[in-house]
Order: sequence, then structure tokens, then C-alpha cells
Amino acid sequence: MTPKFNLGHVVMTHGLDETLREHDLDRQLFGLALLARHSQGDWGDLCDEDIELNNQALKDGARLFSVYEIEPEGFKVWVITEWDRSATTLLLPREY
Repeated sequence: MTPKFNLGHVVMTHGLDETLREHDLDRQLFGLALLARHSQGDWGDLCDEDIELNNQALKDGARLFSVYEIEPEGFKVWVITEWDRSATTLLLPREY
């Protein structure tokens, strides 16, 4: 499938990297899977209002935000693409 927007420069925070190591998850495959979902407009575990904000942001160029609950490990990952599509960051909520 074709991405709905450009991800720009992609980075993962140190905290998320460490959490993935602790749970013995493949960081590259994990990151690619979440980026694929995010870039396709699968915003994960957002409320309807936030989903609508993201859908509007695709049209007007605002920041894009996704939340993914990682089960059974029990943590959340945020994916944020900047308004100008210059960068996308994968991070833990506590790192925001």
C-alpha cells in the first residue's frame, strides 16, 4: 500500500529502544510495523475525535499523532510526524 504522507527523518527515542530490548522485541521490525500503520492512516488506539483531527491534518498539513497499545507486553508507543513532514518520532508517552 502507498503511504498517505512522507515520514521525513525517522527516529526512535532511547527510552523506547531500551524498552524494546527489555521485552526482547526486534527493534527494526517493530519500528517498521508501526511506521507502516502510521503512514497508512491507521492511527492505532485513538479516540474518534483524535482520529478526525489526524484525518484533517492529512489535508491541512498539521502534526500527525498515533498511539499503539503493545500487548501482551503492556506499554504504549506514540508516533508523531511533524506538521511539515520533516521528521517522525517513535517514543514512549513518558518521553514527551
